[in-house]
Amino acid sequence: MKSVGGYFEWEFPAKNGFPLHPEAVRLNSARYALEYILRGFAGLQKIWVPFFTCEVVLEPLRRLGIQWDLYHINDSLEIDSPIELHNGECIIYTNYYGIKDAYIPHLVEIYGNKLIVDNAQALYCAPIAKHQFYSPRKFVGMPDGGLAVTDVTCDVEKLPRGLSYERCSHLLKRIDLGASGAYGDFQKNDDSLSFETISLMSNLSSRIYESIDFKQVRVLRRENFEYIHERLGGSNKLNIPSMDSFACPLVYPYWSDRDSLKKELIEHKIFVATYWPNVFEWTKPVDLEYELANNVVCIPIDQRYCEKDMERIVKEIEK
Repeated sequence: MKSVGGYFEWEFPAKNGFPLHPEAVRLNSARYALEYILRGFAGLQKIWVPFFTCEVVLEPLRRLGIQWDLYHINDSLEIDSPIELHNGECIIYTNYYGIKDAYIPHLVEIYGNKLIVDNAQALYCAPIAKHQFYSPRKFVGMPDGGLAVTDVTCDVEKLPRGLSYERCSHLLKRIDLGASGAYGDFQKNDDSLSFETISLMSNLSSRIYESIDFKQVRVLRRENFEYIHERLGGSNKLNIPSMDSFACPLVYPYWSDRDSLKKELIEHKIFVATYWPNVFEWTKPVDLEYELANNVVCIPIDQRYCEKDMERIVKEIEK
């Protein structure tokens, strides 16, 4: 029975209309959204996974007893060599930095329903393939949550409802203490997801998700991305596709040979992530993926910032 009266909870007014991907199954994180998809594959024995990806992708494979093989990408962030899939095999492709939307239809033509698109970095990418999963918390302030868009069917009614209130400390502390003061909580809360089991997105995360103005988020991200690209595109070793070819980026990936650039930016309180530290263990220094993980600076361009912030970043890099 619904409670009436008493103290107030944290309010998240719902925006007009439904948030992104209304057809999605809402789960407790992107890794469990992948697991949801995999559970619907009949006779799946092996998955091809890129070297350049987050190691948490392997968690559902281990839980389900599915083997994997790793493949390389090229400097266009596309599959380096053709991969022939046999019976009982499928392939995961990562939509890197949210800028490879236009490449996915090409993969659909080749692999059909054996393709799973990792759109964890591409929340706004349309569900072009039969199977894809998303991570809203990489784009907005949520404690957890993932989306599975797929035509496989699983018994959703049997899944428990997740709980998220104990994973909000980093979101709250950042407001009062800043990014540095909350980073330990962020790591702790992120690590805790590995010890969960597949469940439906919590009521709290769903309320937050429904309260976001995703149209405005997209506008601001694209404006910031475009500003950075106009200023730094000429010195970027990474080939950035036309902005008309992707919906909304996660970051601006700036490929630089300056080994100290990440450290220098962090020292000036411009926090740039490394995607992904596990790549240094999976690959050799001569491999492209190793160089991408080491030298691509993921510049924040999200909705919290404006042109003035982008100008500050550019000036620090140009020093």
